[in-house]
Amino acid sequence: MRVLKMLIVVAAVTAITVGPALAQTTPPAQPTKPPTTPAPAPPAATAEAPRPYPEGAKIAYIDIQAVASTSVDGKAATAKLQELEKKKVAEIQAKNKQLEDARTKQQTSSGIMNDNARLALEKEVDKLTREVQFLQQEAQSDRQALQNELQIEFQRKLTPVLDAIGKEKGLHMLFDIQNNGAMWVDTGLDLTQEVIKRLDAASKTAPKK
Repeated sequence: MRVLKMLIVVAAVTAITVGPALAQTTPPAQPTKPPTTPAPAPPAATAEAPRPYPEGAKIAYIDIQAVASTSVDGKAATAKLQELEKKKVAEIQAKNKQLEDARTKQQTSSGIMNDNARLALEKEVDKLTREVQFLQQEAQSDRQALQNELQIEFQRKLTPVLDAIGKEKGLHMLFDIQNNGAMWVDTGLDLTQEVIKRLDAASKTAPKK
């Protein structure tokens, strides 16, 4: 069960951090558009009313995307990533604007500049180009670092919840419904809301940092 549990944890933290790559290396003259966070995939649809958990069942499932997108900790992690992306995109856009202005000046005024002024402007364009590229690389690095930090923290919180539920119910397996390929399941085996409830409860009682 431990190996399966770790696979679920990996899927969970992946669901939290999956999003558009921040500030990919693009021609620096083009402004970087703010990223859009795709809406999480909805839980598996069911046509029947909620069913009670089958007593004695040894297998259950959760919708890990729902856990990552609707739990308190999952929402907090997403908000942190979005905040970082917003900050980095703003920095890149501001630098891109400087570069565009310099290039516009280079195109419209080069004919009336003396050689020294023209050379100085060329150096300025080169400098701004390198700065844009550096900001793009820095943004990617900072985002990856934050992702890693959030993954470790979310895994630390999710693992004991999965352990507790598995032991209490005597489960042999707890799998992710989004990635298991099942053609049909008894919806009473869905423990998604229980996992979210326990994660949220633990978040409320955890000491504030």
